[in-house]
Amino acid sequence: MKLQQLRYIVEVLNHNLNVSATAENLFTSQPGISKQVRMLEDELGIQIFERSGKHLTKVTPAGKEIIRYSTEILGKVESIKAVANQYTMPDQGTLNIATTHTQARYALPDVIKGFIKRYPKVSLHMHQGTPTQISESVVKGKTDFAIATEALHLYQDLIMLPCYHWNRSVIVPKDHPLANIKHLTIDDIAKHPIVTYIFGFTGRSELDEAFNAAGYKPDVVFTATDADVIKTYVRLGLGVGVIATMAINEDDDFCVLDASHIFKSSLTSIGFRKGSFLRDYMYDFMVRFAPHLTRPLVEKAIQLKYTAEVNKLFEDIELPTR
Repeated sequence: MKLQQLRYIVEVLNHNLNVSATAENLFTSQPGISKQVRMLEDELGIQIFERSGKHLTKVTPAGKEIIRYSTEILGKVESIKAVANQYTMPDQGTLNIATTHTQARYALPDVIKGFIKRYPKVSLHMHQGTPTQISESVVKGKTDFAIATEALHLYQDLIMLPCYHWNRSVIVPKDHPLANIKHLTIDDIAKHPIVTYIFGFTGRSELDEAFNAAGYKPDVVFTATDADVIKTYVRLGLGVGVIATMAINEDDDFCVLDASHIFKSSLTSIGFRKGSFLRDYMYDFMVRFAPHLTRPLVEKAIQLKYTAEVNKLFEDIELPTR
């Protein structure tokens, strides 16, 4: 059994059983991958993949378990390399972060500016995506940190640490009927078409929940993943904008209405793969992003087995609100 064989079966699954795409991604040949997979199956005495002719059709039950353990083993290999680099190149390395546009655009710039100044030899890469893409990228070892708000059930394979709460505001042109309302209500908003985030992004579920509780179905006429795009279409008069308060700039030409009393606040968390080795600069990044995430607290969370235990660890910590 070789590490190369384990890497092949994991990557074949990651590429939806497409051996050609796997070979292209790994800069090797399709016959070479197929041969190594067969050799591993022969050694183990079981099939990892079911086949129809030359094509892989599905992963066998045994194959699922083998690939799960293979993923863990490959993760440990990367951790061994990280340990070595920690001692040989303590201030050098890479940091890959997977997150949404709102976090990348509004929550992270100052954090990243300070981090790069402190660690000029660390190559930092930002990957934007959907909650599913963010989770998968960390689970598969493609990124180190996931910073997310929505669909936290997708992150069960990660250690997720709470960072901060954030609220929403309603934005309308200054000549809009809502602009003169002193105390905004959900009834007021429900009278107008809405421009907001795509479902599954940036706290959208709390918006839908508030409307449903009030007996309304929101008239969402336009959605986007990007708050700046939402602002553009509010300016065009498509509807009332509902966005994260942190996404509002001082020079925005809108009437901004507080909606924190209408929609429940959302929680942003940062997560990493269980069993991964965190470099010193990774701990530093976390405390820059969320000052309460001190190294002793994070190390304590790493030792806990269940998500409920991690959540309990943070029960008495008052998180900031943005």
